[in-house]
Amino acid sequence: MKLVVGLGNPGQKYARSRHNIGFQCIDAISRNMGITMSDRRQLAVIGQGSLDGEEVVLAKPRTFMNHSGEAISYLISRFYTTIQDLIVIYDDMDLPLGKIRIRPSGSAGGHRGVESIIGAMKSNDFVRIRVGVGRPPQGMSEVGFVLGTFNAQESTLIEEVVDTVRNVVADVIGHDLDWAMNRYN
Repeated sequence: MKLVVGLGNPGQKYARSRHNIGFQCIDAISRNMGITMSDRRQLAVIGQGSLDGEEVVLAKPRTFMNHSGEAISYLISRFYTTIQDLIVIYDDMDLPLGKIRIRPSGSAGGHRGVESIIGAMKSNDFVRIRVGVGRPPQGMSEVGFVLGTFNAQESTLIEEVVDTVRNVVADVIGHDLDWAMNRYN
């Protein structure tokens, strides 16, 4: 079983923010795979289905970004899976807008949601799909930037990127991680 988690913040206030790109990707994957995200648990909204014969759980934590580890810990326990079967999708300011990078493991790179997961799981051995949101303009705080929304031009690019991430997840599951990294990185 693969556990695919998009990081973000719960609530309508954050729905279209840069920090919620992980949620947007999970929504696109669920639509494409016909998986309804209807199982609302205390720590996550969940949908289950299959892809290329592999059982898949899609999830959006209901915790705030900086506490994502709580939701991941719950999900891994709930579905009796391991951290090696975890795929996490999240925003990355160190990548230009629209760039995608897949990594098999590594540090949090300053991302507090990923720091929370590493801390809760005591491991950094999980697949990450990083989606570039770019850097804030001069004079704008990083927090204000990631909690802000994409402008119209950026939104068009992000819609394409979200569709690509949907394909990335399908390829990581359907082929393997190295194959997907060679294709998309």
